[in-house]
Amino acid sequence: MSPWTVMMIMILFLTPLICALFTKHDKDSRLKYGTWFETIRKHRYYLHALGYLIIIRWKNLTDGLNEPIKHRTGHWTDTVHGIEGNVVLWIQKTFENDALTAFLNFHYLFVYLFLIYVTTVYYAYASDRDMTDKVTLNYLLIYALAVPYYLFFNVEVTSSWIPSMDALLYHDGWYSTFYATHDPLDNAVPSLHVAIPFGILMLNYLHVKSKGKKLKEWRHYRYHMFILINTIVFIFAILYLGIHWIIDIPLGMLVGAIGALFIHHIQPRLRNDYGPLFRGVTRQKVWKHVLVEGTVLLILLAAMMGAVNHQDATNEQQPSFRLGPGDTVQDILAQIEEDETIVTTIRNLDSSLKLEYAIITVDLAESGFSHYSVDWDTMQALAVEYCNQQVACIASLQANESVDLALKSPEVYTFIFFHHPGDEGVIEIQVESDYDNSEKSMTQAVALSLPSLYITGFVVYRLYRLNNDGRPWYDSRPSHTWEEE
Repeated sequence: MSPWTVMMIMILFLTPLICALFTKHDKDSRLKYGTWFETIRKHRYYLHALGYLIIIRWKNLTDGLNEPIKHRTGHWTDTVHGIEGNVVLWIQKTFENDALTAFLNFHYLFVYLFLIYVTTVYYAYASDRDMTDKVTLNYLLIYALAVPYYLFFNVEVTSSWIPSMDALLYHDGWYSTFYATHDPLDNAVPSLHVAIPFGILMLNYLHVKSKGKKLKEWRHYRYHMFILINTIVFIFAILYLGIHWIIDIPLGMLVGAIGALFIHHIQPRLRNDYGPLFRGVTRQKVWKHVLVEGTVLLILLAAMMGAVNHQDATNEQQPSFRLGPGDTVQDILAQIEEDETIVTTIRNLDSSLKLEYAIITVDLAESGFSHYSVDWDTMQALAVEYCNQQVACIASLQANESVDLALKSPEVYTFIFFHHPGDEGVIEIQVESDYDNSEKSMTQAVALSLPSLYITGFVVYRLYRLNNDGRPWYDSRPSHTWEEE
């Protein structure tokens, strides 16, 4: 079965089970059969479904911008590795076994996607309109919040940088095509596998605190613990599978917290719980928001562009990957139009060691993965068998040698695998891909980052105003109600 088939089976069979299990103690809250469509219309839950479709498109657009702008944005992996060292390698090697790998691969993909979907359904089924709104917005806005960090503060995944760190997730043939077509396989910061569930946990906490209750007294406390347990598993999985660095965990929590605070404070106004949507909004207040939140946005934008300019000026000799003896890593070329070309430059930065590489489209590479690794001989044979490029699909680079490849990738994703054939030393290689539309992509990337920067400014100003007025940080009432007290 394909990953999509498994996902559909989980949705069909586990959604009713989860909803029934976590409302067993509160059966009266269950949405009655026959009232579903009326509830969807009354609470406008069709907008929630539309939001899911929008964010899928938003994510695809963001992922499509990642590769074309990389030659300018570079990455910060060497800095992160310099701080953390090889702690994640120790975690992987200490706990590595096939059964655990298979479980965490499944959990990382399917439980994560299912959790995002089923949480909205669960709260709707349990007749909790506010939490249905909030967890849906959480999914939508966390992706938007992550855009500038994901695109402009790039950090390579651990298995691409730490020698002997295995890509246990990406080198599983059954998952390989799915990930290659939905994930650039290179951006570690921040971890959305932490940000999204942590955002749900924080929304739960904020919601309960604003009601003057305790989490253990809340009717959804069991489901809250279900999310918490899975979040802990996600945190271990992202380190173990060769994807994320330790720093990605607190950064993911920070992104989740910013999103949760924004949603918690904006949702009552969106629902008109305290009067019409724009009640209390005056020209003076609007100008204050523009001034303060705009200032925060401009500061963050300046920092972002400063980071880009720094990388653009200093990344000429920055390695993209580091390979230990026998290691194989991969880069992925995004699909392009029929009349476009990708010029990929590969540089072997080592002064004595040889590098091998192979080019093959993603869909044809599945059988080249074996036992959570790349079977290099098989992958080379596949690359030769299906080669349809105007360049050699398998080749090698001697020490300090480089090559420019003019590659076509019409409507398909393409792997370039790099292999260290020796038995000693670490090879550092640099890979730069120049897309025809890179300048346009940079402009789009900046535009897509602006909502994230604004949301951050909103949260900073909101917390300042609450503190200045002597109110708790979880008070979600619009500010005009403060004046009416």
